[in-house]
Amino acid sequence: MLRILLVEDEPAIADTLVYALETECFEVRHVLTGGDALAAFADRPFDLAILDIGLPDMSGLDVCGQLRAGSQVPVLFLTARNSEVDRVLGLELGGDDYVTKPFSPREIVARVRAILRRARPQPVAEAATVPEEPATLHHDHHAMRIRCHGQALDLTAHEYKLMLVLLERPGRVYTRDQLLDKAWSDPGAVTDRTIDAHVKSIRSKLRSVREGAEEYIQTRRGLGYLLSLD
Repeated sequence: MLRILLVEDEPAIADTLVYALETECFEVRHVLTGGDALAAFADRPFDLAILDIGLPDMSGLDVCGQLRAGSQVPVLFLTARNSEVDRVLGLELGGDDYVTKPFSPREIVARVRAILRRARPQPVAEAATVPEEPATLHHDHHAMRIRCHGQALDLTAHEYKLMLVLLERPGRVYTRDQLLDKAWSDPGAVTDRTIDAHVKSIRSKLRSVREGAEEYIQTRRGLGYLLSLD
C-alpha cells in the first residue's frame, strides 16, 4: 500500500481528501503544520506528499525545499492562490504538480496516480523469448506414446515397437531382419516386407504432423532403415 503524507491545516479539506485517498487504497497520514510534516518524514518515508502552500507555521514551499535536501519524494502542491509566481516557484523547488483550490477530491486522486506512475521506474523490457520447440521425436515412457514436435502419434502396437527400436540408436542402420527380431514377438510369422508396410504407415503419420517429417525415417537401399534427426 502506497503511503501519502497530507499537509493541510483546513479540517474540512483534509477530511475530504483523506477519505478519497483511503477509498482508493492509499495509506494516508494527515498533519497540520510544516514542522509536523518534516518530523513525519524523519520518522518514516512516504511515497508522495500533498503540501498546502499556506500553512500556519511555514510555507509549503519551504517544506518542499527542506524535503528536497534529502529526498526525491514526489510533491503535489495545494494553494488558494492562482498565482503564476507561486506555480513557477513550486515547480522550480521540485514540485511535481500544482492544484488551485477549490478542487474535487477525484481530481486530486487522479493527479496523485499520475505523479506516482511517472515517479515509479519502469521495468526494463526483457527481450522477447521464442518458445522452445518440443523435441523432434520424444518417447513418453509413462504414456507409452511417441510424440513428433509435441504431438502424439497414433501408432499401432507394432509401429510403436518399431519406432522404439529406431529411437534407441538414431543414425544406426537396422536391417529388416533386425527390426523383425526386436519389434515382433514371433518374427517367423511375418515377412521382411511387413517392415516396409509399417514404415510406410509410420511415415504417413509423421507427415500428417509436419510436412517433411517422414524423412526422419530414411531408407538405406539394400541394407535397411535408420532414424535421422539431423
